[in-house]
Amino acid sequence: MPEPAGTNVSIAINDRPAFPVPTGQSLLAALKAHTIFVPSACGGRGVCGLCRVKVLAGAGPCTPREEALLSEADRLAGMHLACQVTVERDLRISIPNDFFSAREYKAEVIALRDLTPDIREITLQLRSPPVMDFKAGQYIQLRIPPYEQLRRTIYRAYSMASPPSARDRLELEVRQVLNGAGTTYLFKHLPLNTHVVFNGPYGEFYLRESNRAITLIAGGSGMAPMKAMLCAMQERKIRRNVRYFFGARARRDLFLMDEMQALEQSLPDFRFIPALSKPLPEDQWTGETGLITEVLDRHLEDQYPGEAYLCGSPAMIQACVKVLQKKGVAKDRIFYDTFA
Repeated sequence: MPEPAGTNVSIAINDRPAFPVPTGQSLLAALKAHTIFVPSACGGRGVCGLCRVKVLAGAGPCTPREEALLSEADRLAGMHLACQVTVERDLRISIPNDFFSAREYKAEVIALRDLTPDIREITLQLRSPPVMDFKAGQYIQLRIPPYEQLRRTIYRAYSMASPPSARDRLELEVRQVLNGAGTTYLFKHLPLNTHVVFNGPYGEFYLRESNRAITLIAGGSGMAPMKAMLCAMQERKIRRNVRYFFGARARRDLFLMDEMQALEQSLPDFRFIPALSKPLPEDQWTGETGLITEVLDRHLEDQYPGEAYLCGSPAMIQACVKVLQKKGVAKDRIFYDTFA
């Protein structure tokens, strides 16, 4: 039976000692109150599906929102959305250990730069704590405060574009989404010198330690984690064969071209391959054209022995994974980060 509201119950996580929490709140809120940050982009409304935890004991049946966002296999394995689990009795849960290293940070916006008509670079100077350790490819969750039509605080996930060596300063590359609550704020209501709050780092999308060749595939703001990985490789003097396929519609949608050319000069076996799917006549484009899957198919050898890292829309990633598998890349050598 559920305990009465306000009664203390316990939450046990992995092999750590249990801690008391009052009933009546969501598991997501209870964990956050104990500085355990679980990724959640929608502010706990059960629409993003990111706050997945494995509940070993103490949860009720899945809610309709969970049934819509979790596969049958996930539900059978005990997966739940932390925002949809109400703390009513003792809970035992399992979460990735890297969630324990995520924490809340305060930072100042020290630079804003428009890279394309719909992509903005935001530079944050960490204030408290003054530094953050992370892996190239990981992301943070930025707090978006209420404004105009937004009535409640939400969080949005953005990958770091800066390398881990810049522990006190983060660069984000944000694509404006039409009527998007998060990006509308960042493009229209975020002035310089504003103080912001975020938590992190998160994610299993980072460069694996091996000697294999590397294929990077991205589009739009998917550039961010790829840039971080490449800069980290440059700093660590990692010598691996790298080909980076970047898809855009027209020349105006390409950005950081000078930075990519500089990396081609400093990384011994790196080539940047931009491709335009719908170049304009005035672009005078002489490079690769077509969908990024077509370009990838033309360039990638059969039985490709390397690893592949992808960042972009679900449709782009799904299509590219099919090409990679056709070329002989095993699933355990394909890593991706999806955004809406």
